[in-house]
Amino acid sequence: MKFHVQGREAYAYTGAKAFDPALPCLVLVHGALNDHGVWNLLARWFAHHGHAVLAVDLPGHGRSAGPALGSVEAMAAWLLALLDAAGVQRAALAGHSLGSLVALAAAAQAPERATRLVMLGTAYPMQVSPALLELSRDDPQRAIDRVVNFSHSTLAPKPSFPGPGSWLRGGSRALMRRVLAAQGDAGLFHTDFQACNAYAGGEAAAERVRCAVHLVLGSADQMTQPKAAGGLAAMLKAQVHRVPAGHALMGEAPDPVLAAMRAALG
Repeated sequence: MKFHVQGREAYAYTGAKAFDPALPCLVLVHGALNDHGVWNLLARWFAHHGHAVLAVDLPGHGRSAGPALGSVEAMAAWLLALLDAAGVQRAALAGHSLGSLVALAAAAQAPERATRLVMLGTAYPMQVSPALLELSRDDPQRAIDRVVNFSHSTLAPKPSFPGPGSWLRGGSRALMRRVLAAQGDAGLFHTDFQACNAYAGGEAAAERVRCAVHLVLGSADQMTQPKAAGGLAAMLKAQVHRVPAGHALMGEAPDPVLAAMRAALG
């Protein structure tokens, strides 16, 4: 579904259901160099079980026009503007990795509009190593390979979505390469990583959040290690769900992640 947000075209996947802003709304925000496709299972499940779903493409990603935004705060303001364009007053906000910080910042910028906050594969601060920041700038294809390897704890998922024997690392690599190439922005990966690394508003945001908060963490996550979310969980008084997966937890552990999301939104 297309919207006009801040003067540019924006896209959100609605889970293969017509979007109805009168239903309880769930907004899903992807991570660095990803797009709405990482949410396919969750978007479809919630869209077919009583929710209006908006799995967004952030500016400069997927089908949303660029340029990409350079800060978490700017992405959060864009997300709230997209809700305005969709006619949504209040919504549950869920995000993965970079998207989790965007969801947090949006819930802080407009606390009266967030009904739930779900942060998947998250940490605060979400620091990126200087070596990986440099690699994402100078050789993004090699950076993609490195991140894909660190983000997965297994090669294929258990029999479930997207199907027995699916090659998780290959699929993730192909998605990131496609997102990087789609709009001709060779610096997109670096822009996303810089936004993660520079975000320092977590404490102030936590003080403003008014809704219930849930963290969904991969027990084998090497990108945002579960212990790095301890302070965030305490600040937000969050309920923590652990699933047997790495950083790409929606693909590696789809059923446990769905169960955690259902509990968070229930």
